[in-house]
Amino acid sequence: MYTEGDSEGYIKRLTPAEALSKAYKYCAYQERSHLEVKRKLYSYGLYSSDVDEILSRLISEGFINEERFAKAYAGGKFRIKKWGRNKIINQLESQGLTKRCIEAGLKELDQADYKRTLEGLIEKKSVQSTEENLFKKRDSVAKFLIAKGYESELVWQKVKELIK
Repeated sequence: MYTEGDSEGYIKRLTPAEALSKAYKYCAYQERSHLEVKRKLYSYGLYSSDVDEILSRLISEGFINEERFAKAYAGGKFRIKKWGRNKIINQLESQGLTKRCIEAGLKELDQADYKRTLEGLIEKKSVQSTEENLFKKRDSVAKFLIAKGYESELVWQKVKELIK
């Protein structure tokens, strides 16, 4: 079935069976949140009743699990992008996850690794900074880390400790 699309004219509307098949592959490739899968299903041109039916099937068959998604997301963003807790929490909340799932995801962050990573980022950023004024240098490093999602109290404590 075809439906009116954007500037390219007409796009193919998938049947629920075709959409389910694509959704299996989409969810098997990497962990997905309910919201991501829901958006993808709507992009296939499905009606909300079909989307709800497919979502419940994916959940019951274990293809979607929000707690598993939160753990994978939090661990990945911390290890790969070096994000702090605040940014991870904000992103998980924007995916519509519950507080319980978010807390489960944050348990993936080892406290010792978290502090080591923060200290490493402080060292790296302070070496890159050409600022001579100690206070401005600390300020610029702290702003950078707070923007990456690290807690401001912890950032300032470590910045004062490491940049002398």
